[in-house]
Amino acid sequence: MRFMKKVLFAAALCVAATGASASPADPKNGVEYETLATPQATESGKKIEVTEFFAYYCPHCNVLDPQLAAWVKKQGDNIAFKRVHVSANEAVAPQQRLYFTLQAMGLTEQLHSKIFRAMHVEHNRLNTDEAVFDFVAKNGVDRQKFIDTYRSFGVAGRVRKADAMMQAYNVTFWPMIAIDGRYITSPSQADKGSQSARNEEQLNAQALTVMDILVAKARAEKK
Repeated sequence: MRFMKKVLFAAALCVAATGASASPADPKNGVEYETLATPQATESGKKIEVTEFFAYYCPHCNVLDPQLAAWVKKQGDNIAFKRVHVSANEAVAPQQRLYFTLQAMGLTEQLHSKIFRAMHVEHNRLNTDEAVFDFVAKNGVDRQKFIDTYRSFGVAGRVRKADAMMQAYNVTFWPMIAIDGRYITSPSQADKGSQSARNEEQLNAQALTVMDILVAKARAEKK
């Protein structure tokens, strides 16, 4: 039911009347973004680390993905971008293991968009191990090699790390974006001040504007 409600909400947003939305040019802590009480360690050195907490089954993550990809491309070497596929329950655990298996095999970008399409356009739920194995095999991945990696200690460790990061960042909904282990924001949060977005794409655009500002803020604080 929770999943269906999210789908219906996303669909409603997508058909809402469009209109210009004010960008949060001066985002405020506690409104458009939050500062973590305990800063988290990052792995990006001098670069600003940007982390997306997402899930393949999430319709909002699906809508955000192309806008976020364009934003990441525009940032270039200014940031180090990574994704963390969140946990929810056993029904969607195969999707999480799918992501981290592809990550371990260096195949994430090859199939990332195809997975979103499979789930949200083709209605392939990818909610069993066999469904996942069939999907990757049909997309040119060595089935047995994938299965061996999927069931490996390495992937299990990546899942445990994701769960630990969810707790450290207090991730209770997604998509959520963390900036350099210090700040978090999301499409819904970025609109809290103006409440001007009329559809989901506008919510996402506001979040990306807030992220621009937070990246600049984090870079200034690193100097």
